[in-house]
Amino acid sequence: MDRIPVSSSNIRSIGYDSQSAILEVEFTSGDIYQYFNVSEYLFRQFFNASSRGQFLNDNIRYHYRYQKVN
Repeated sequence: MDRIPVSSSNIRSIGYDSQSAILEVEFTSGDIYQYFNVSEYLFRQFFNASSRGQFLNDNIRYHYRYQKVN
């Protein structure tokens, strides 16, 4: 999945696959996680958030099934 580099203290890049509704997040640590059944609307909110780390914690991390991919 292609990811877009973002400006964040904890997140290096994010990507989204609308066909499978998978959000992929690469952290500055190098860890990559995929979050499942995330709507495109929520991805756009996440991408445009002023604090992506806070948005991830508040709206995605504890609300969607996920797996570490590396």
